[in-house]
Amino acid sequence: MDLPILVDSSVFIRLLRRRLDPAAVLFEHYDTVNLVTCGMVRLEVLRGMREPRASRRLEEFMEVMQYVPTDERLWREATDLAWRIDRAGQTIQATDALIAAAALRKGASVLTLDSDFSRVPGLHVLALPDHL
Repeated sequence: MDLPILVDSSVFIRLLRRRLDPAAVLFEHYDTVNLVTCGMVRLEVLRGMREPRASRRLEEFMEVMQYVPTDERLWREATDLAWRIDRAGQTIQATDALIAAAALRKGASVLTLDSDFSRVPGLHVLALPDHL
């Protein structure tokens, strides 16, 4: 069984801007049973959707992904992670710290276009195939 993959909002946004169906692309390239999301990714992606029908389709796809709850413990983990990265002389966006904490909790890699995630100790980062 493949390891879980948390799909960052940057991936969804890239695919949507290229007029690709994120669900179809992710089905084609990844073991979709192991795809993961969290509340922050849902917020970042769905808030930008303009077409209600496309938004519903993407929301339905996200609903079948594994979900990491954004509970109080996750907020503490994200805060601690951001604090440690700051003390190491680097920075990470708060939203990315929360997404990274969700991935670490799930033992998931992060599929992203965002370099912030490479600053997170112990986090495995994946990139989209070049043609996407």
